[in-house]
Amino acid sequence: MKGRVMPNCIFGLMLSFLLSFPAAASADWFLDVETGIAFPGYNDIQVPNDQTGSRFSLTDNLDVSNQFVYRLRAGYQTGRHCISVFAAPLRLEGSGILDSDIQFAEETFSQGEEVNGFYRFDSYRLTWRYLIVDSPVFSFAGGLTAKIRDAEIRLETARTSANTTNTGFVPLLSFKLVWKPGNRLGAVLEGDALAGPQGRAEDVFIGVLFCASERIDLRAGYRLIEGGADVESVYNFTLVNFLTAGATIRL
Repeated sequence: MKGRVMPNCIFGLMLSFLLSFPAAASADWFLDVETGIAFPGYNDIQVPNDQTGSRFSLTDNLDVSNQFVYRLRAGYQTGRHCISVFAAPLRLEGSGILDSDIQFAEETFSQGEEVNGFYRFDSYRLTWRYLIVDSPVFSFAGGLTAKIRDAEIRLETARTSANTTNTGFVPLLSFKLVWKPGNRLGAVLEGDALAGPQGRAEDVFIGVLFCASERIDLRAGYRLIEGGADVESVYNFTLVNFLTAGATIRL
């Protein structure tokens, strides 16, 4: 329980940190909300990542349903600098009959058993971006993101259950590219991503941008989240596709 309470406080702590910055007179505070449907792709798992664990696919072995998702971001832009805090919970659930034995987290799940699977990946981020290119038609900002991810994988049957959890820090590169040939309609590509020897993480959105007013921008498009880790305790690489729509409101 303690591991779940702590991550739920992270966004509040990040928001308090953001509000502690003295805002310049020209600072433009904003709130960003996004919602949509998550479509699970691959989700390959092995716990532990050695001969005592079985390599299996959560989405191939179980029937994992599409899920409603939401994301929240708050921040401010002052001059060419933008600082924001972000929260995005993600839950995927499924069930099915196993067609082979699975060794997971020191428990055995036998062929023919009905198994319920649960995958949680909550993301909390503090992002700084600098506006490198700024023109009426094209803009590009780049920067850094400090990400805290809180993850859990769980399998359950009528007779047993097993899970693995992990909370950790991940540094990412951040970017946002906007092309707006007209006054109202344009396109946006933005995300956070980085790859290393033990794993990778990508969260990228591409879509259409519509400026509804001076203070409200609307968008709709496709988002991809992909990544994972290959370490001693766990092997897990996941792909999730999203159809989303969102709004940025400048306060």
